[in-house]
Amino acid sequence: MNRKLTREEVMKLLYEMDMNEDFTIERADRFLSSIENLKIDTKYYKNTSKNFIENLVEIDNLINEYSSDWKINRIAKIDIAIMRLAITEMLYDEGIPVSVSINEAIELCKKYSSEDSHKFINGILGNINRGIKL
Repeated sequence: MNRKLTREEVMKLLYEMDMNEDFTIERADRFLSSIENLKIDTKYYKNTSKNFIENLVEIDNLINEYSSDWKINRIAKIDIAIMRLAITEMLYDEGIPVSVSINEAIELCKKYSSEDSHKFINGILGNINRGIKL
């Protein structure tokens, strides 16, 4: 089981959910079926996707609150997916240190987003971490 690969696949799921405006367990299950040949951590995948779906409003409220003048509808969808994943881990997975969630988000950002997005995402996640003292 590869946590890094699984995290990347969950990020892709969250991006797909946003693009299709379908934040359901059924979509998460279909996505999981499409990647069943990968050696992923199924328990992490299911827990993280479930926690995200159940807490989407709270997660998005945090992004809006801590992103200063940037509202969620003005942020690139890939950056939203990365932040949603990191915040889901930060709030709902005690087994992952907050610093690891933030660092992994930065790595995903460097791989999938624009050149300077990692600074923006690091700032928001850092503000959330300090603001709610995780």
